[in-house]
Amino acid sequence: MRWNLLVLFTLVLSAKAWDDGDLEVFDVVEEVNQNFYELLGVTQDASPSEIKSAFKKLTLKLHPDKNDAPDADVQFRNLVSVHNILKDPGKREKYNEVLKNGLPNWRSAIYYYRHVRKMGLAEGSIILFIIITFGQYAVGWAAYAEKRFTAEQILNSRGKKHSKKSGFDQGLSEILDQLPKPSVKDTLPFQIPRFAWWLVTAIPRGIIELRRRLQEQKEEAKRQKKREEEERLRADREAAAAAEAKAAGVRKRRAWVPPARDGCLLDPADEPDGGPVFVPVKQPAPPVITGGLWTDDDLAELVRLVKKYPGGTAERWERIAEAMCRSVPEVTHMAAKLKDNCYKIPGQEAEQPVVVEPPKKVKTRKAEETSSGNWSQTQQKALETALAKYPKGGAGDRWQKIANAVPGKTKEECMQRCKYLSDMVRKQKQKEEEEAQQNADGDVTEQDNE
Repeated sequence: MRWNLLVLFTLVLSAKAWDDGDLEVFDVVEEVNQNFYELLGVTQDASPSEIKSAFKKLTLKLHPDKNDAPDADVQFRNLVSVHNILKDPGKREKYNEVLKNGLPNWRSAIYYYRHVRKMGLAEGSIILFIIITFGQYAVGWAAYAEKRFTAEQILNSRGKKHSKKSGFDQGLSEILDQLPKPSVKDTLPFQIPRFAWWLVTAIPRGIIELRRRLQEQKEEAKRQKKREEEERLRADREAAAAAEAKAAGVRKRRAWVPPARDGCLLDPADEPDGGPVFVPVKQPAPPVITGGLWTDDDLAELVRLVKKYPGGTAERWERIAEAMCRSVPEVTHMAAKLKDNCYKIPGQEAEQPVVVEPPKKVKTRKAEETSSGNWSQTQQKALETALAKYPKGGAGDRWQKIANAVPGKTKEECMQRCKYLSDMVRKQKQKEEEEAQQNADGDVTEQDNE
């Protein structure tokens, strides 16, 4: 890359070494295509006055008004251009150098510069486009050849025997086969239309995608706002519930307080001024009621406290007993009795009458046995063996195979017998589960009573 830049910079400098006078001389020489001195009819070392005199004579002869030749205009224009070059000492000297050394050929940068500076914008763009296309195609093939050459060098450096053992050469050959080769479709004449088509089709897709993302952002903003609103409402509800619970406080049973007396002879006399200060004694806590009667209000209070302190609360029965001013055993005993008797708070709605469903007809064992026939021990054992031998999902008619293995029984009888046995096993399991549940409930009740 650096060498390419260096060559390009050298060509530019060499082109800049030629000035406008040199370019004008080259253009006239190429256009006239004849020796200037021979055209004027003078020698190469003629003086300026001789050149001027010869120019005047030829002007009278080659002027378009006096010259009937078809290219009279071209001849007269060439004459004027030659006279302009030779009358200027500097340009005449450059022309003499051209006569001596000739015009710059294609190896010189000025050769291309002279031809390019005469081109128009459209012509130059087309030529540049063609050059870039060929250069792009050549660079693509060069890159492809370089990759293949690098792969071959790596393969040769590892050794053929080692590569065959490890399978490296086979993998490398597959990679080289899959390596895309340069194509004409990868050059500018094909890339520009594809890019234009992609741009035209991508704009609508981009607009649709932009709208979709904006819609998603709006929906996300709505969801976020809704979540914030729900959080605020929940916080308000929690704050209101906390304030309500704080205002209600813990309801406690009032202890009996004796009425105040006006006076008594047994009361101590008032101390005179300056005497000792009487310090009131703290009243003891109300005594715990044990063995007292339970009124409806007490039972309703117990139900309320049991709901307030659910199972799992730390020191549940101690708190309930302290709130009701009763002992813990008495409170737990009464709670167990309420649970067993399904106590209802006065004023609570009565229970809905239980609708007794009519008994359903159940097939008895006798009917089942009658429908499926009598089974001997040998037939039962053959049925069990056939069921194990022909499981579900096998090929063919499973029940027909089982019936063939059981002597004296049809396919329908085998199916009914299997269904009957499955129902018996299921009912036995249900009965065992109900008994286990009843035993567990009895243990829980005994623990609550304790």
